[in-house]
Amino acid sequence: MPDDRTVTQVLLDRQGRTYAEEAGISLADRPGPLYQLLVLTTLLSTRIRASVALAAARELFAAGYRTPRAMEAANWQDRVDALGRGHYRRYDERTATMLGTGARLCLDRWHGDLRRLHKAADGDRTVLRRLLTEFPGIGPAGADIFLREAQAIWPDLRPYADRRTLAGARRLGLPANPSGLAGLVREADFGRLASALVRVALGQESAGEVSRVAAAR
Repeated sequence: MPDDRTVTQVLLDRQGRTYAEEAGISLADRPGPLYQLLVLTTLLSTRIRASVALAAARELFAAGYRTPRAMEAANWQDRVDALGRGHYRRYDERTATMLGTGARLCLDRWHGDLRRLHKAADGDRTVLRRLLTEFPGIGPAGADIFLREAQAIWPDLRPYADRRTLAGARRLGLPANPSGLAGLVREADFGRLASALVRVALGQESAGEVSRVAAAR
């Protein structure tokens, strides 16, 4: 029976990328990358496969819509077309509208800089989640996605483990609580672990295969 640290290391070796990294976002505590994470969160919040949301995010960013000003200035049809190139077709028209509305909210309320949102919450996760859900298309689960990814650059959030992270931990027999999981990795790696566990919860990674590889080490 492999120990928890071995299982965790195997999982990180296989799935140790955050969703932001997979979408091509060089996440940093700067306005541009934080806004790009908000866009990715909006896309991941609909009932659509994560791989499609990631592809759509990459298409939007390739089209130049990496800031709220660029997103709002884009023609609505251009946003729809970019989403379509990522095969994000079931919700493309509604999402194109939400992205435009959300960009305007980001500019009006936060002057295009989500570091201001972080500062306004003053370390209170409940306030952070409420402020994030004011963006169209982002509900409580979407706020969890944003904060789960943002903990890589906002250390005051760590360890942030949402419902899906803990579901993945249970499938692997790992501690199903944030503090228990945090004891298995370096603090800076917790965000990567959280994303990897989400992939297990969503069936994008096999818990059985991870355990098999870990047992062979």
